[in-house]
Amino acid sequence: MADNHRAAGSDSQAVHHRAEQLDALDAILPFDRRDQLAALLTDDDVATLKHLAAEGMGENTLRALASDLGYLEAWCGLATGSPLPWPAPESLLLKFVAHHLWDPAKRAEDPAHGMPAEVEAGLRAERLLRASGPHATGTVRRRLTSWSILTRWRGLTGAFGAPSLKSALRLAVKASNRPRQRKSKKAVTVDILAKVLQACAGDRLVDVRDRALLLAAFASGGRRRSEVAALHVEDLTDEEPVRADPADKDSPPLPCLSIRLGRTKTTTADDDEHVLLIGRPVTVLKRWLSDAQIKDGPVFRRIDQWGNVDRRALTPQSVNLILKRRCKQAGLDAALFSAHGLRSGYLTEAANRGIPLPEAMQQSLHKSVAQAASYYNNAERKNGRAARLIV
Repeated sequence: MADNHRAAGSDSQAVHHRAEQLDALDAILPFDRRDQLAALLTDDDVATLKHLAAEGMGENTLRALASDLGYLEAWCGLATGSPLPWPAPESLLLKFVAHHLWDPAKRAEDPAHGMPAEVEAGLRAERLLRASGPHATGTVRRRLTSWSILTRWRGLTGAFGAPSLKSALRLAVKASNRPRQRKSKKAVTVDILAKVLQACAGDRLVDVRDRALLLAAFASGGRRRSEVAALHVEDLTDEEPVRADPADKDSPPLPCLSIRLGRTKTTTADDDEHVLLIGRPVTVLKRWLSDAQIKDGPVFRRIDQWGNVDRRALTPQSVNLILKRRCKQAGLDAALFSAHGLRSGYLTEAANRGIPLPEAMQQSLHKSVAQAASYYNNAERKNGRAARLIV
């Protein structure tokens, strides 16, 4: 009995030590997941993450790696009873694919097909598993990529290029037959945005923040939630006012702000990409900074139940939850919207207003013409005559 108590105490101390180590990554890892990650990760895992941070790995990439690593450790512990081995044997990689990409029809006939019930229950208990069917192919591929990256950073060679894994992944993707889901089922176009903004039209500090966040995210080209969360006051630069109508010298001047994005999902810090914010979004953003007395550091921060502004930035997930909460308050179905709807909504709105695609892409910073054009194609189909032959 005494040995069991000592073992439990030792485990508790180890978790507490890892939590303290993760505090050093507070600017990168979500604070509210620190304790969960500390319980899932090993000392070597935490040391690897700290090394990657010291090497200058992008915050978004490191955050994704930490999240994937935590999931992999939890899954491996439940599936094998042991921590994640480095490097992982080919058999474990194949097991991972089999547990996450499976045939729903065969699962109906054979309950043992796919992820074992006890593994699924354990992941759900840790709030790491939400999907009721096979995983999204993109999620499985991303976690395998993260696994491969972390293996290489440890100076090891894994079996990620093995023909058996590639074949299993290809066949499993076909068998799982899971349709690709939109990141946001509906785009947040200007009409939707107006309703959402009305839901936070009050004078409370949280209302001012949410208005500034939503307007800035949309008007700056539909910024990703990670970019909104990472925005700092030092990234904002006042520009000379611009005319509301550039072709009319007598049109009223509008405030203009330049936003430096630095390293994003599709850029690097060396690109020094920036976008512009003009008019009402600038005014609302400056009011938020003034009311919250924010002079440096993160622009969008947490606000506690008593109205106190935290020093820490919102997490990307918080940005998503803010939009969903405001959609619900506006009487909209929050399940249809996510933060990515601001990005798709910006391009959809630009297409509806006849703004040339290259001009919209200068603001949205899409690197893929094909991806950006898909929003334009959808808008053109709805506005075109081809689908109106019989109405």
